[in-house]
Amino acid sequence: MSTHIQIFLDDQALSLPAPLSLADLLQAQQRAPESVATALNGMFVAREARAQTQLAHGDAVLLFKAIVGG
Repeated sequence: MSTHIQIFLDDQALSLPAPLSLADLLQAQQRAPESVATALNGMFVAREARAQTQLAHGDAVLLFKAIVGG
């Protein structure tokens, strides 16, 4: 029996199998890790921390275009 969690990805509700890391979510959504910046519940999550960042029921994830420049 698998456990599922409901999260919100860019305001869209998704039901996904748990456990699930932020890196797993990007892979499941077929998003290249270097193509987006991520925020979890309004807090920025660095690319290096995504694999260790576990998602929980009700979490809100935002994916946005990383802006670089000077």
